[in-house]
Amino acid sequence: MQTPGTIPNCPPGLEYLTQINQLLVCQRFDLLEVLGCFATSKKYEVMNNQGHRIYYAEERSNCFLRYLCGPSRRFTMTIYDNVGRDVITMHRTLRSSCCWRNCYVQKLKVEAPPGEKIGYVYQYFHPFLPKFKIKNENKEDVMKIRGPCMLSSCLKDLDFNLLSLDEEIVLGKISKKWAGFMRELFTNADKFGIQFPLNLDVKIKALMLGASFLIVSIKNLEKQKKKQIK
Repeated sequence: MQTPGTIPNCPPGLEYLTQINQLLVCQRFDLLEVLGCFATSKKYEVMNNQGHRIYYAEERSNCFLRYLCGPSRRFTMTIYDNVGRDVITMHRTLRSSCCWRNCYVQKLKVEAPPGEKIGYVYQYFHPFLPKFKIKNENKEDVMKIRGPCMLSSCLKDLDFNLLSLDEEIVLGKISKKWAGFMRELFTNADKFGIQFPLNLDVKIKALMLGASFLIVSIKNLEKQKKKQIK
């Protein structure tokens, strides 16, 4: 895709997002993860609904933490445009095991361009439902995300709805696509779609992209726990 021109009040590099209402994110299949049985740095392609790549995402994490902490590790995800500029940076801290009512289990900070905060994604505790809050750069709640019951989330596509703050209006969704039994069994290769209103604030669109990476890391952690139980 060609780079759009400058748009007022739009962080540089996010101009693409003003023109679309859907994203498809596909992880690059890593054979080493299958053969070596260890976690590798994740790489993703971000495409529009026509299959044109608009961004490329690459995880930066410590190899020791990847081995020691697995999917719960902290990481930095950098999003590049098609000319190689880093336009979005996402930072996730180490996962907390806290389970109190007002405890935030996971937190992701999103910057666009890198160094300029545009908001946060917080996972907060719920006994059965994965729930998240999207916050602006001042840590004020903007929207919520609610996922399916964890007891019914095995071996199927998963939809996480983007909601208004009162949770009455569904504004979009993040869909985790099931890759099939053999691929899910042996790898963490992911594919997920993101839908949002065309006129949604471009910063919220970028935060939804960040939320999708956070959701995928949580699902991978659950998958790892199931393997350990077996």
